[in-house]
Amino acid sequence: MNERPAPSGFRLSGVSVQLAGRMVLSNLTLTLTERRIGILGRNGSGKTTLLRLLAGLVAPSTGTITLDGLDPTRDRKAILARLGILFQNPDHQILFPTVEEELAFGLRQQGRTDAQARAAAHALLAAQGRAHWATASTATLSQGQRHWLCLQAVLLMAPQTILLDEPFAGLDLPTQTRLSRHLDDLPQRLITVTHDPDTLSAADRILWLEAGQIVQDGPPVTVLPAFTAAMARLGAEDADTALPD
Repeated sequence: MNERPAPSGFRLSGVSVQLAGRMVLSNLTLTLTERRIGILGRNGSGKTTLLRLLAGLVAPSTGTITLDGLDPTRDRKAILARLGILFQNPDHQILFPTVEEELAFGLRQQGRTDAQARAAAHALLAAQGRAHWATASTATLSQGQRHWLCLQAVLLMAPQTILLDEPFAGLDLPTQTRLSRHLDDLPQRLITVTHDPDTLSAADRILWLEAGQIVQDGPPVTVLPAFTAAMARLGAEDADTALPD
């Protein structure tokens, strides 16, 4: 008898996440299969925790989560071929002193030999006109160049889904434009966390998160105007007077 194929994409069922005694995500049930998905919300809404949950960096306190039928927190080796993450701050992602070492690391994690991984890193740099970067110190790269390096390190591992945490934060406009064009051309599923609605106009689906719960879930034409209007109302109030719990 033929086995049924594993379901594609993320499945969350009754997922809650409690951190330091505080409920950050509450009872989320979602199926995420679209090619371009945005997760939108204010600071503190739980969107970064949701991204870390999807990446397997945070385990659910209750409920279950799978990617292509696998548990991101437990099936780490199998997940490596399916999932990559690009953090908001590249300095939280870069581990190695040289560009070639940084590019080769993920491939070694996937089972390539050091020689194979370095050869792949050199081939990528040469194809991008950056062969001279191989032995360059990662500490000497600009913010935009470090973002580029982190993205290429992820892409070398050929994941099917890439998680993006505020990918345009801290970048000047020309660098944002180049990165946006690069991301738009990628065949992978992209799930982008942001507080900026302007970056999600071309998404297939947007989740608006507030206080760890989904306020609205739908296409940009529906969610973005509602979010923008709500933020405008909050901006007209003294919304920062309350202290956190």
